[in-house]
Amino acid sequence: STVEGRERYDIRLRYPIELRNDPDKIKNIYISAPNGTQIPLGEVVEIKYEQGPQSIKSEDGFLIGYVLFDKEDGFSEVEVVNAATEYLEKKSDEGNLIVPPGISYKFAGNYEQQVRASKRLSIVVPIALALIFLILYFQFKSITTSLLVFSGVFVAFAGGFIMIGLYGQDWFMNFEFFGENLRDLFQMRTINLSVAVWVGFLALFGIATDDGVLVATFLQDSFKKNKPTTKKEIEDAVVQGGLRRVKPAMMTTATTILALLPILTSTGKGSDIMLPMAIPSFGGMVLNMVTMFTVPILYALWQEMRIKFNRFKK
Repeated sequence: STVEGRERYDIRLRYPIELRNDPDKIKNIYISAPNGTQIPLGEVVEIKYEQGPQSIKSEDGFLIGYVLFDKEDGFSEVEVVNAATEYLEKKSDEGNLIVPPGISYKFAGNYEQQVRASKRLSIVVPIALALIFLILYFQFKSITTSLLVFSGVFVAFAGGFIMIGLYGQDWFMNFEFFGENLRDLFQMRTINLSVAVWVGFLALFGIATDDGVLVATFLQDSFKKNKPTTKKEIEDAVVQGGLRRVKPAMMTTATTILALLPILTSTGKGSDIMLPMAIPSFGGMVLNMVTMFTVPILYALWQEMRIKFNRFKK
């Protein structure tokens, strides 16, 4: 060490690389004994070679080491981390894993981003659904009509999950068309619920009510024009209003589905993010065509119940 006033600095001397790159050479380094005799270092110490860390890192004043591991196919990052955490806690409770004092561990990486995004989506999704319902209410000025149209969101939600489930089935679309296997063409595989999937559901919620709005608008106009008072008149008014919107509703759904096909077959950069986003929208819009029939039926039932209730009051 060197002394410079009140300051002390450690000094280290390092042998040349050719004299310290082999354990046998280090053993032959001569050191001075207390009586002045020069003896080899190997006679007083045991020298062995062990592989150590490639680098020494610290964080928040503590030494830190990283253990890298990856997941198997069919498992999400959150599932893997939760399973690993439960396993380590179980071993610690059983006494098979002893963590020395001053040492701790935690999981980091993309898993943390997934957890943060999931918490944020748990707030964003309900807000988005509430805003969609409010917009429908401002349009129809009726809670019942808004709920009838809003039912399309749940139909589309179910369609998105059905399509995600079918993507993981080996038999689904497992045939060739013009010499191309459709499962390979559409890159069908097991899809885990990730942030991209939930973003796709958010986009689906926004367009799932389009068909219902079209049908319900013309149903309202038809009822205002015809003013039905019997069950037969209600059915005629529903058919008259619903038939006028079948073609526009089908066109709206068809254009959305066709626009998603290039994304479902894409293989370039960014396709790993766009594909999970497109699958819920594709499945939801396919099943959402049912709302062209469910909304008129529910609307007719509601009007029939209103007539019966008014007669009962009289």
